[in-house]
Amino acid sequence: MNEISQNYDLDLAALPVSLEGKRIAIVHDQLYTIGGAEKVLKTICDLFPDADVFALFSTLNDQERQHLMGNRMPKTTFLQKAPFVKKLRKLYFAMMPLAIEQLDLSKYDVVLSSSYLVAKGILSHPTQTHICYMHSPMRYAWDHQTSYIQSMRSFFGLRRFFARLLLHYMRGWDVRSNNGIDVLIVNSRFIAKRVSKAYRRQSFVLHPPVDLSEFTVKEDVQREPDLFVTMSRITEGKRIDLLVDAFRQLPQCRLEIIGDGPLLNHVARNAPKNVTFYGRLETTQAVEKIRKASGFVYAAEEDFGIAPVEAQACGTPVIALGRGGTLETVVGSESPDDIAPTGTFFKEQSPTEIAQAVKRFQDLRGKFSSAACRENAEQFASPLFVKRLIEMIDISVKGVDFSTAGLPNMERQPEWHVSQSTSKQIAYHS
Repeated sequence: MNEISQNYDLDLAALPVSLEGKRIAIVHDQLYTIGGAEKVLKTICDLFPDADVFALFSTLNDQERQHLMGNRMPKTTFLQKAPFVKKLRKLYFAMMPLAIEQLDLSKYDVVLSSSYLVAKGILSHPTQTHICYMHSPMRYAWDHQTSYIQSMRSFFGLRRFFARLLLHYMRGWDVRSNNGIDVLIVNSRFIAKRVSKAYRRQSFVLHPPVDLSEFTVKEDVQREPDLFVTMSRITEGKRIDLLVDAFRQLPQCRLEIIGDGPLLNHVARNAPKNVTFYGRLETTQAVEKIRKASGFVYAAEEDFGIAPVEAQACGTPVIALGRGGTLETVVGSESPDDIAPTGTFFKEQSPTEIAQAVKRFQDLRGKFSSAACRENAEQFASPLFVKRLIEMIDISVKGVDFSTAGLPNMERQPEWHVSQSTSKQIAYHS
């Protein structure tokens, strides 16, 4: 039997017999950084330390690789030898479907894919069980296509034309390739809706694991009422630029930004004096800053969004965009009286909306408690993910129909929902 890691306080006697003697392969898209998807990959690798790991390419250094998968070396595709593959990976996008299909997984009984691009498109045969944990369908091929193409610099429109042609082809491949998945697991209801739109198939919601061991509440820390913090990679999609412009309108408040990324220098260049960039910090340093802040501000539309959960684990309430995964991880400020809120939302990604939300948050400060924030965060802790994932793998390998297996589907998942009207946000528990 594949040895299951004991890092998650599991009862080893209760592990599924269905996995005894099974050869397991783990497939991930790209290994060039450690982000949210790679944290899920790490948990899966910890669970199955004997499984082989596959990816399109890997540019991780030894320390990063060992952190994710121990002493294993990932098996890669011909893209591994492509020139400047990390920097130019977007230029190799059209080759990725072909590359992933060249991986030979014929000797494995169970394939676990962790996919946000093409990993789900591996070729499997009828006797294999393919379980896909999908972080998102290809964002730029589906609902993000318009914004992606509009952001391109194009010579007489030629680049945009060829981009549309490529994405048209990729959507066709994306739909066809999902037919090889036996069980599709997604990281949020938000992504379940994307999956339904793109593939017209059922998926099962399992929120990703969040390691809360270092993100803890410290009651003796004095919060600064006018201090706010955010933690994120500084990329286009994270919209750190909006936070900077919002706090330009709030000179009485301070914003501390934790994280680095390709747009760091560009965003920091014209930042006002009340905004401070700290770059990438060690976890202990980041936790100290989150604990001292009055609130955690987040402008990205996330598939799930781990950082807001980590902030709540520190007892810090969240000010976030009222779209995407944060609607499932943050309890809105206008929740019913018997439900403790853990943050508030703004409707649009604009500096003025964010600034107004910060002011509203300050007026509502008395409604938030560190205990409520921590309690809400704990439902996303890693051990719960591990327990549910093992259940799902067990059911899948046995060939049991999920609809009769007693697992909650995306409509019945017993977690926080948030319903929005034009005037307020309402959080409730199903």
